[in-house]
Parts: sequence; structure tokens; C-alpha cells
Amino acid sequence: MEYGLGIPTRGPLAEAKSIEAIARHAENLGFSWLSASDHLIVPRSIDSRYPYCASGDFPGAEGGDCLEQFTLLGFLAAITSRARLLSSVTVAPHRGAIETAKMIATIDRLCDGRFTFGVGAGWMKEEFEAIQAPPFAARGRVSDEIIQACRILWREDEPAFDGEHFRFSNITFLPKPVQRPGVPIWIGGESKAAKLRTVRLGDAWFPIHTNPRHPLDTLDRFRQGVQELHDLAEKHARDPATIGLALWSNLYDETRPEAKVDGKHHLLTGSTEAIIDDIGNLGEIGVRQTLLNFQRGDLERSLAAMQHFAEDVMPKVESKSR
Repeated sequence: MEYGLGIPTRGPLAEAKSIEAIARHAENLGFSWLSASDHLIVPRSIDSRYPYCASGDFPGAEGGDCLEQFTLLGFLAAITSRARLLSSVTVAPHRGAIETAKMIATIDRLCDGRFTFGVGAGWMKEEFEAIQAPPFAARGRVSDEIIQACRILWREDEPAFDGEHFRFSNITFLPKPVQRPGVPIWIGGESKAAKLRTVRLGDAWFPIHTNPRHPLDTLDRFRQGVQELHDLAEKHARDPATIGLALWSNLYDETRPEAKVDGKHHLLTGSTEAIIDDIGNLGEIGVRQTLLNFQRGDLERSLAAMQHFAEDVMPKVESKSR
């Protein structure tokens, strides 16, 4: 199992000194992944339902600060040397296809091939409208075209694309990413549409386990979600073994008591031993990367939470799996 964490993009920790301290501490502790989330702006009024809590209220609605994702990942490229960098996830329709491919190729060059492109279609209609993005209703089709266009731009010497939303030809796209034939692409989302996008266009499925409409909050539910993914793969003539599995937990907190779902243990809640068992069980299902939230309001507590996990969880998962 490889472990990762989210780098702050909002709030009091989203400033250079704290970001650098978290990133360097993460590498020193053996975390393999650093991720950054994506909002260009936060509208003052949000009616869209946030997918990852029961209330549907966006926890980041208060205050409009947000660092730009790719700029932050470029900063991380400069101050780290080992951890992979992940856009977690990029709201694909918020940027153009060539622009996205170019930013990712540039960062991949600057970090010597450590970038992974996490892709989502987005959930906040008001943000789409505020930045004049393509229509919210078309976000799935736009996301698919951006993924397809990026693959072509990264791979081909004479790239050309003729889609509904993006078209290009007669161009040179250089430099290519360090990683060939291109940067790995993880597909975020828990719906059937996200699983199908993974099967058709992705290298890995990267869900969050707290979506109440598509719950993956118990081991049985997560296992069922993976089975549905594999069934779709076989239906579309793709070998399920070629699809990686990664998980993002926005819920994890070492002080959180165990939660129950219909009488069953809620994944990644409870004691240290429960967390160790959960991660081990996820690994047996096929999850190879687990990313967690260690932001605790101030830098000292955040670093301490990372330290606790690295010392008390990571080595014990590994020893149990042997």
C-alpha cells in the first residue's frame, strides 16, 4: 500500500511556509503521494448539493479563498523530490483541453515524471456558470473529450482532434511529458458514469468513500463497487486487471470514534487497530493507494497527525500483510 495526503488549498494552512512544511514532512515520513484539490472560485451562494456528506452542504462555502491547483502542484514540483503529485481531482471542464495538457506536461517535466492526472466532471453548477465554463449538463462529455485530447497531445507527433467541444490540428505539442506514452489518469467519482469513464478512458478508479448517493462506506459496499467496475470492464472488453484502484478518505481523523452504517463498521473510523484492519482489507480487494486528510486547523496538529499515522499505522499494515 502507498499512502498520500491532501495539501491545503484553502484556509490558514494554504500559505507557502505551511505547505512546504507539510510536503517536506510527508516525504520524510514516507508518504508517496501529495494531492491538491480544485476550485477556481467559490460562489457566495451555492444551491448545488455537495456529494460527500449527508447534508449536502459544502464545507468550504464559508470564505472564498482557494489556491489554483496546477500552480500549487508546480510549487510542489520544486520543493519535493520523491512523492508523486496528484490533481485530486481536476474539474476537467473548467479549463481547455490544450491548456490542461500543456500544464500537466510542463509539471511532469519539472518534477521528472512524478505527475498523475486525477479527473472529475464536477458537481457545483454555480462555479461552472461563474467562470463561463461549458454547460454544466455537458460536463461528462466535455471531460471525456479532454481526457482523449490529452492522450493524443502527449503521445502523437502530429496531434489532431475533432470533437464536439474541442478541435485542433496542424500543431506541434512539445515538450511531451517525461512519462511515456503519457501521464497516468485516475478517474474520480462513484457513479456508474464515473466507473464507465474509468473503463473507457482511465488508468485507475479513484473514488471517495463518503458519497451518500453512491456509498462505499463499508467493506462490503466498497467490494461491491469494485465488482460493478469489473463487470463494466468485462462488458466493454477491458481486462479488469488493467484498472488500478485508489481511495481518497476525506473522513479520516485519528480522534474520530467508530461510526456504524446499518450496524456495520464505517470504513476508516475508530481506533488505530480498526484503521489498520481497514487499510489491510482494502489492500486485499486491490486498493494500492490510500490518500487521507491530515489537515487539523493548525500546522502543529497537522504535522502531529501525519506523524501518528506514519509511526502507528503504516508499518503495522505492512507487517500484517506479510
